[in-house]
Amino acid sequence: MPQRPFALLDLDAMLTEEQRMIRDTVRDYVDARIRPEIADWFERGVLPGRELAREMGEIGLLGMHLEGYGCAGTDALSYGLACLELEAGDSGLRSLVSVQGSLAMFAIHHWGSEEQREEWLPRMARGEAIGCFGLTEADFGSNPAGMRTFARRDGDDWVLNGSKMWITNGNIADVAVVWAQTDDGIRGFVVPTSTPGFRAQEIHRKLALRASVTSELSFDDVRLPASAMLPGARGLRGPLTCLSEARFGIVWGVLGSARDCLEAAIDYAGSRVQFDRPIAGFQLTQRKFAEMATSLDTGWLLAHRIATLKDAHAVRPEQISMGKFHNAQAALAIARECRSVLGGNGITLEYPVVRHMNNLEAVVTYEGTHEMHTLVVGEALTGLPAYRG
Repeated sequence: MPQRPFALLDLDAMLTEEQRMIRDTVRDYVDARIRPEIADWFERGVLPGRELAREMGEIGLLGMHLEGYGCAGTDALSYGLACLELEAGDSGLRSLVSVQGSLAMFAIHHWGSEEQREEWLPRMARGEAIGCFGLTEADFGSNPAGMRTFARRDGDDWVLNGSKMWITNGNIADVAVVWAQTDDGIRGFVVPTSTPGFRAQEIHRKLALRASVTSELSFDDVRLPASAMLPGARGLRGPLTCLSEARFGIVWGVLGSARDCLEAAIDYAGSRVQFDRPIAGFQLTQRKFAEMATSLDTGWLLAHRIATLKDAHAVRPEQISMGKFHNAQAALAIARECRSVLGGNGITLEYPVVRHMNNLEAVVTYEGTHEMHTLVVGEALTGLPAYRG
């Protein structure tokens, strides 16, 4: 009998019953709610983010790996499995959940005051409030230390000026966690998007992550009370800690895109007949499938090891970088190969492959480019930071 890719190594045996139950709950939600709609959303460049956030809040997906404040408090592995199933639906869906839980909610949970946590986290966990995370700027992506957004003191208040680019959830967010230069170094601020001077402009004409809200944020004399600052975060350690959380979700999520592509290609090859037999029976096609399945399962094992370290509070940034650059690149290679298996049909939205392939072109770049994560691992191996002059 044919086996599905993850069944080759019996990877389910490495999961607890609770972890399998969480994974299956997310998979069932994606199958019932997302798959029937996602091709149309992608083609139209829309995502009903507010509606989906409430639905996913009801099943406990938002901030699920955080403790208290209405969050589910699951282990890291369960969160990773959820990200895999979400991204098997679409990268945009996983991005919504990742930005909400691992960036905006995590920043408030980890670095915020008790007042900030009580005000925002319960509503965000329920999907009643949506968050975004303002770090990247148009001219400062890989080098966030150069950001130009600035917050100055004015009496007891802060006045924020500047802009942020490529911000997921920006146009549907109720609250933005914004990082800015100050006279005291880089600090984080909790900014309600209803604050005068805050503006979000959605970015259109994307060819990847079309089923995702991506925005440019601008701040024109946005006045904030002293209580808006995240008291626990000072310097780049604050935002970079949040990014490690989000990257962990990507390590797992991209495996969902790759699995969906591979399963679609295997199913297609079993029914596509050329030269009087299914193309799945040709040696070159089977070699492709064997190599892709091995790469996919290797990525799963790498992600599992990182999750084990994370649950033991022993994971290091370079380990997450290794997982991100390896799995994102492997997933993109799988998507491209699957596209070739489907031939001309591979470029249509009748199949999920080209949609995943386009999304993965963006995922390889965001939350740290492939090159930057490679250099993080290179520095860990050599002790020499090659990205600095």
